[in-house]
Amino acid sequence: MLIVDTDVVLVERQLRAGELTCPSCGAVLAPWGHGQPREIRGDLGSRLFVRPRRSRCCQVTHVLLPEMMWPRRMDAAEVIGAGLEIAALGMGHRQVAAHLGLAEDTVRGWIRRFRRRSEDVRRYFTVALVALADDPVMPEPAASPLADAVSVVAAAHRVAATKWPEMHTVSRWAFAGRAIDGRVLTCTPSAS
Repeated sequence: MLIVDTDVVLVERQLRAGELTCPSCGAVLAPWGHGQPREIRGDLGSRLFVRPRRSRCCQVTHVLLPEMMWPRRMDAAEVIGAGLEIAALGMGHRQVAAHLGLAEDTVRGWIRRFRRRSEDVRRYFTVALVALADDPVMPEPAASPLADAVSVVAAAHRVAATKWPEMHTVSRWAFAGRAIDGRVLTCTPSAS
């Protein structure tokens, strides 16, 4: 799996031009059909229909997942991120679920997973913040590790948007997912 831009025309052009490489071996990826169509819940109850592109190298296929999605999630990155931001304010999963209009079990799962990963996410984006900013301003310590992680993701996104104006159109949670290969909730990110 490789997290790519949400613009399908751009991704197709990059794939056909040999600009996308395998995350494992570094070989150029070639087109290889499409994945299963997916329905993703977007902001304000919208439904997004996505059919991810597939690619191939070294006899292995890779799903090219748009940055607005995270692996194995039915909700868009910005919806999950909004829930995490609300949880960072100290609200419980029931309040977050009610605010977003989603099932409590779904939201509880996000928050639990993010809590387990929050220190790794905080560390990764702190390193990114220092690397991106000429004179980084670190966020003040927050009330919890979850809140610390949320605030440093926001700070890194602000700096990236200052450095690259096109980042203003990318939500901070799509940015976060792209930066750590969609592994905000699933696997411990590696600091690279």
